[in-house]
Order: sequence, then structure tokens, then C-alpha cells
Amino acid sequence: MNRQVREKACSIAVLFTIIGLVVGLSMLPGLNLHARAAAEESPVSPVSKEAIDILSKMNRAMAEVAAAVKPAVVNISTTRTIKTQGIPGPFFNDPFFREFFGGSFGNARQPREYKQASLGSGVIVSKKGYILTNNHVVKDADEIRIRLSDGRELKGKVIGTDQKTDIAVIKIDTDRLPVVKLGDSDRLRVGEQVFAVGNPFGLNQTVTTGIVSATGRANVGIADYEDFIQTDAPINPGNSGGALINIRGELVGINTAIFSTSGGYQGVGFAIPSNMAKGVMEALIRHGKVVRGWLGISVQPLTPEIARQFALNGERGALVNDVMEGSPAQKAGMERGDIVVEYDGKAVNDPAQFRNVAAATPIGKEVAVLLLRNGKPKTLKVTIVELPSTPQQMQSSFADQVKGIHVQDIPAEVRSSLRIPGRVTGVIVTDVEEGAPAAGILMRNDVIMEIDRHKITNAKEYGLAAAHIKPDQAVLLLVYREGSVLYLTLPAQQ
Repeated sequence: MNRQVREKACSIAVLFTIIGLVVGLSMLPGLNLHARAAAEESPVSPVSKEAIDILSKMNRAMAEVAAAVKPAVVNISTTRTIKTQGIPGPFFNDPFFREFFGGSFGNARQPREYKQASLGSGVIVSKKGYILTNNHVVKDADEIRIRLSDGRELKGKVIGTDQKTDIAVIKIDTDRLPVVKLGDSDRLRVGEQVFAVGNPFGLNQTVTTGIVSATGRANVGIADYEDFIQTDAPINPGNSGGALINIRGELVGINTAIFSTSGGYQGVGFAIPSNMAKGVMEALIRHGKVVRGWLGISVQPLTPEIARQFALNGERGALVNDVMEGSPAQKAGMERGDIVVEYDGKAVNDPAQFRNVAAATPIGKEVAVLLLRNGKPKTLKVTIVELPSTPQQMQSSFADQVKGIHVQDIPAEVRSSLRIPGRVTGVIVTDVEEGAPAAGILMRNDVIMEIDRHKITNAKEYGLAAAHIKPDQAVLLLVYREGSVLYLTLPAQQ
């Protein structure tokens, strides 16, 4: 009897132990069985439905834009012949050297040719087969092959190129061509989303996205006429000639270059605006060349120092530093020191923008030029002519600072050897002392033509003008240097 009681007691104890273990485990963190079961029955998403809907619409929109444009972006492969000069030297004819190094050593003297291949991109902009790309993509190419998105490979023919804007037009003869619509690049705003489509590193149909970082970028050093769109959409080697697309699937730029210290993408890319590319393309198709307007002046930016010398409140405009003899500008009465503030009804912000709009002016058109002369507004009528194929050398440049310089009258032999035009009068700089205020600004063989708007014809006039310069006075100089005339400012000495 006692034995049966003990067995029941043991069974009851074991049962309570098991119950205690179950209850204890259920209360441990992460092992709450009821909570886990409830969570599995009703999962909670960390992203709201509204956010998911918005992002889904954005994804579909971006994919739709890419799908619409990709077929019209082509791969361009070129080959060109490179000729190398032979290695000259007196030892190549020496029998000892020929025997020692072998017969092939003598062949190094012979010019050699080899084929160089390169890749780029292009954009089909016409059902007739016209393709926009960069001039540097097809420059000096012996053969151009165009690969379409559907796998077809065709031979491309160069219709025309324009090195000054880095634009080229190629044509292919086929049908069933996808086309990208040309957009209005003037309507682009900083911050707008754009897509770059091309073939970076030969990887066909690559799409990247970013925003418009800036517009109207000039003085980049890529082309003569610059008005670039800057974007942070990744652009890499092989993207040249590809498409920059807006959210409407329109072509707003031709991808041209990257700013990089490594050769790859670093967040700064440049594209030629579609409006500029369109004008160049139409001229190349119609005339085989680009006809540009010409006034015959050289201009430079307005620095704060120069603006103060001309008693200006702002720094917008273009300062005329030279007027070519017989040019439309000279005939209209334009003079050095004039500040162009408006051209053909459009405000002039800087020399690069002014140069672009002047070049785009139709030949023979008479335009109104609003300028400031001695602080007073003046309007001139200028009839635009075609840019000469070899115009007089002009350069838009400027510098800052004078004193401690040595000058003399211009000897006839020096004028002849330096090819200084007869119209240039003044004194020639023979030396600039080290540490002088003008060091690094004025250079030997510079001709000082004016000091503070007073004309200089000889050393005596230079001395009289220099004597009136006060220590706390900034000085404005007009200088002739290597074919160009420019204004320089010399800061006041404290």
C-alpha cells in the first residue's frame, strides 16, 4: 500500500515539474509562443501602403521612359589607321648593329601603320537614318559600324562634323528605325531628373539617372562654343555621343565628356544642349558645314576690379577689348572699352553666352546692340557677316595688377620680329622686376597701349601717365600681347 502511494506521489511531482517548465519557457524573451503565433497570423509591413504605391508608380514611369528611348540609342564602333614614324639614328646603317640585333632591328626605321578601334554612342533622331553623335567619336575614322538595338549592324556614313561644338552627323540606310524626339533644352531647370543612355565600356543599352546639376556651363575647355548641361547622371567612357533624356522621353542633350581625375565617373558630366545640337545638325545636313555669324570683336569677362574701373554696379555683360579692322563692329562704331549688355533683345550675361548667340545669328541680319560707353547707354546697329575661315587672332582673357616695370619705345626691328600691327601704338615692356606688383601680370614684350583710358604712343606719354598714379589707386591697362588686346587691372598698393 505504501509503495502505491509513493508511486502516485512521484507521478504527481513529475507532472507539476513538466507544467512548471512549460510555463517558465513560455515567459522567456523570444519564446512567447502566443505572441509569435499572433505575429505570424497578422504580419505588419515597415513601409506604408501609400509609400509603396507612390514608389511603384515612379518605378513604372522610369522603366517606361527607359524602354521608350533605349531602342534609338546605338553603338558606334570605329577603326582608323595610325601611322608611326620610324626611329631615326646613325647606327641603323652600321653593319655591326644590324648583325648584333638582327635583321628586324633595321625595320624599326621604317614607318608603320596599325588599326586602332574605339567605341562610342549615337542617337537616331530621324526616320531618314540621321544619327547625332560627337565629333571626337568619329574623327579620322576609316570605317564606322553602327549596331542597332535589334542586333542589326550597318555601315555609317559621315554627313558632316563640327569640331567647334564637337557635334557630328552620321547616316545609315535602312528602314524600321526607332527615333528619339528632340526636346527644348532651353526649358531645362536645375534639379530636373534626367536619364543618360549609352554604351559605357561597350556595355550596350546602359541607362543611368540623375539630375540637371547646372546649365550654361562654359570655359570647360572641351570645345570652342560651349553651353553645356552639367549632370550627375553617371557617364563613363563609351557614353560619348549618347542621349541625355528628360522625363518626357525627349532628347535634351548629347553626352560629351566627364570631369574626372581617375578616368571614370566622379559625379560631373557634360552634355551638349539639344537646341545647339539641332542647329548644328541642320546646318551640316543642308550645307555640309556650319555657318556662323561674326561681329569682329574680342570680349572678356567683367571682374569686380574692372567693373569698378568702369563705374558699374554689377558684373553682367561683356567687355570689348579689341575691335577688328574692317569688321561689322568697327563699321557700326563699336569701340574698345564698350560693355555689351544686350544683343538682339537678349540680355548679355557673360562673354561665352554672348559669343554663342552672336554665332547663331543669321548672316546678313541687322541686330541692335545695347552697350555702355563711359557709363551711358548707347544702341548700335550691326549687320552680321559670316565668320571668316581664318579670322584675325582674338582671345578672351584677362588678368589682374603695375609698377617696377621697364619700358621703351617700340623699335622698328622689334615691331617686325614680333609682328606687332601698325595700329598698335604704345610702349613695349622690356623687363618686369621680380617682386614688383606687376610680376606675373605684365610680361616681357607686352605693349602698353593705355593707362586708365589714356592713350599711350611713346615712352614720354607713358612716364607722364605713370607719374599721376597714386599708391592707393588701382590701375587699368590696355595691353597688346601676342596678337590679342586685353585689359589688365593692377590692384592698389596699400
